[in-house]
Amino acid sequence: MSQHTHGHHENAAHDPRQAPSRGRHDHSAHTGHGTADGTGWDAVGPLLEQNAEISRPQYEEAARWIAGLPTAPQVRRVLDIGSGPGVVTCLLAEMFPEAEVVAVDGTPALLERAGERAERLGLGDRVRVRQADLPDDLGGLGEADLIWMGNTLHHMGDQRAALAGFAALLRPGGTVALVEGGLQPRRLPRDLGFGRPGLEARLEAINTDRFEDMRAALPGTKRESEDWSALFAAVGLEPQGTRSFLLDVPAPVPEPVRDDAVIEFGRWREGFAEYLTAEDTAALDRLLDPDDPAGLRRRPDLFLLSVRTVHLGRRA
Repeated sequence: MSQHTHGHHENAAHDPRQAPSRGRHDHSAHTGHGTADGTGWDAVGPLLEQNAEISRPQYEEAARWIAGLPTAPQVRRVLDIGSGPGVVTCLLAEMFPEAEVVAVDGTPALLERAGERAERLGLGDRVRVRQADLPDDLGGLGEADLIWMGNTLHHMGDQRAALAGFAALLRPGGTVALVEGGLQPRRLPRDLGFGRPGLEARLEAINTDRFEDMRAALPGTKRESEDWSALFAAVGLEPQGTRSFLLDVPAPVPEPVRDDAVIEFGRWREGFAEYLTAEDTAALDRLLDPDDPAGLRRRPDLFLLSVRTVHLGRRA
């Protein structure tokens, strides 16, 4: 199986339920040459980087939590699985200043951005990049004290087998940080002042169905109860706790957050066209109209509220 992973475009976000129209999180559709709709990674890379920057406070808080645990290992080597353009890779290098940090991804253009980012931040001596199709190339990644998996495991058909493979790479006392679950972002009030109230909830329902379609299409896919602590125990890891991290950007939002909202809603408008009612299509068109006072570019009540959940498992 050839499986490209770009987990931090969970970034979003970074979860496939948020932007399937460009394959932004739907890794089953990725190739090394572009996204599912043919958009080159040279164009998409900056958008992914901006999206991860918006979520940086959540990642920082999660990394501080990991580093401060009484059971935290001495971190000498980190694998960032599905690194994308390297925002979290570099953050982990900053948080663990004695460690070599390896950005692992299936897309060369994104790894190039990760390497360039590390050089700009003065981290080039400790950040490495590694192209890998996972889980096939898992065995060649080498040992690690910390494996960060940002919304990547659910892109592997047999999640239990994949997690067991990652667990086998851990040195004694090493930790897997699994970013899965949380809450989908909210950006708009329930009632926009036009259209049927509850637009975002309906978009999320479509996302959920598309996510199930993505899982069903993965090679060797197996249904797994999403009790991540139980899954850790099943592969021989000791559950070390779960925490959720809030991102709360109140209105009025800064321009990068507004830009990201326009991109996300544009993808939904494109990717969900066959599932949308005429009323919701018209509402999205108004939101995406840069000249409409009630559109995303101009409305004053746009905000960003999201939650990322991190689950830790430790090798004894």
